[in-house]
Amino acid sequence: MAGPAGAGRIVVVDYHKGNISSVVRGLAEAGGTATVSDDPDEIRAASGVVLPGVGSFGDAMGYLRESGEADAVLDAIGRGVPFLGICLGLQLLFERGSETDDGSWAEGLGVLPGSATRLESDRLKVPHVGWDQLHLTERGRACPLFSAVPEGANVYFTHSFALADDVPDEVVAARTHYVRSFASAAWRDNVFGVQFHPEKSSAVGLAILRGFVAVVDGAAGGGSGSLG
Repeated sequence: MAGPAGAGRIVVVDYHKGNISSVVRGLAEAGGTATVSDDPDEIRAASGVVLPGVGSFGDAMGYLRESGEADAVLDAIGRGVPFLGICLGLQLLFERGSETDDGSWAEGLGVLPGSATRLESDRLKVPHVGWDQLHLTERGRACPLFSAVPEGANVYFTHSFALADDVPDEVVAARTHYVRSFASAAWRDNVFGVQFHPEKSSAVGLAILRGFVAVVDGAAGGGSGSLG
């Protein structure tokens, strides 16, 4: 999908677990040049990488490892490529998750410390589906993805698992309060992740995707940009 001249090429990782065309459309609307690929070499060579949120933690990690996509993602992150994880894609960045067939732990990519666990409630409905608020942390207020996002902005969620309390505060960019207070956005260096779906979050989501596209284009152009 074509984008502005000189724009960094964003690869949306395809791990064959669901329809990710809405992510590609959202990135294109935000001014990005986005393609879908399951080719590890294309993922490694990208100017930006997006890991979307479809499937379960254990199944997704199994496919990513078997296909070579996990190593490609880690290689891209390691060389400083801007990365965005969406929903499950955020959770997979962390060390482990309990969303497996037998409820045991599955090992994640391990880019960030911490785990993802099920939302448990006798009072509130799980899955958590619908619009809910983002409460930006001090870290989040400095994050380039949220520069045009006001405190308390509503974004669209659909998930049964979320980051747990063992995620360190220094990587938490935003929190959302549903069942428990969980990290709904994370950021460290070139790695960004959101629990919600920016591609389904109207103007606020578009502003977040524009922020990511700007980071990718800045990195592709050789700028140090807004990473921190």
